[in-house]
Amino acid sequence: MTTTADAAVKVAVEPLAGRIGAEIRGVDAAADLTDETVAQIRRVLVAHRVGFLRDQRLDYEAQVRFARRFGDLTLGHPTLASPPGQPHLEEVDSGAGARANFWHTDATFVDRPPAFTMLRAVVIPDVGGDTIWANTVSAYQDLSPELQELADKLRIVHANVSTVCQTEHPAVRVHPETGERSLMLGAWASRVVGFSPQSSRDLIRLLQEFVVRPENTVRWRWRVGDVAIWDNRATQHYAIHDYGNARRRGERVTVAGPVPVGVDGRPGVALRGDASAYYAGQASQP
Repeated sequence: MTTTADAAVKVAVEPLAGRIGAEIRGVDAAADLTDETVAQIRRVLVAHRVGFLRDQRLDYEAQVRFARRFGDLTLGHPTLASPPGQPHLEEVDSGAGARANFWHTDATFVDRPPAFTMLRAVVIPDVGGDTIWANTVSAYQDLSPELQELADKLRIVHANVSTVCQTEHPAVRVHPETGERSLMLGAWASRVVGFSPQSSRDLIRLLQEFVVRPENTVRWRWRVGDVAIWDNRATQHYAIHDYGNARRRGERVTVAGPVPVGVDGRPGVALRGDASAYYAGQASQP
């Protein structure tokens, strides 16, 4: 375990797996944190891809305040309505059929997916309901030089199904803070530009297999009050549905991100759909 400090708090960081994940201790997310403390947390998130804070006492307003320290906020979701008076919130509630039990990076079907996602555990089953995250930077690094060269050149169309949005993104994006390369895939990746449907499926499956290797993952067992914050630019995640009819509810807020840029400098390009309302949430107050 390593410890850093400023005048206000001591932030302890305990890595949880060899390639991804760390528990962040000594932080009260509802407190008026100093800029240096927030900068320390951000460094942990960028280095470890996902950070976990136990036993937090947040309501919607406090969660929004804390999330806004990491950047402008989006609306709760590009295509789903937020609760009245809570424009930045997405309810992830199994009672309403919200089960994200598939590998994905948040909202890659729009041209500016979130930079960070913050999920707060509100209702957790007695058994089950864990979430797994995968490191898409180390997945890229696991590719052979030949596969890296191929992936660097690919463009992939990401699409959703509810309100149709389609965006063409680079298969390999360059992290805007670290310069690292990461695979940009997940459930919304539907086809590879210039390839047949079958070849697209084969290429996406081949690259995705590197992302979800156990060596690239960390699994978190939730408790009520936990907060997970992940770097959406360098991860995928999967919410395990192994809790039957028990209820599982989280409340999610997202920090706005930039247009992903590929190795060749080409940005992602929206093909269908209008996500401007989603980004309009950046200036909204709680």
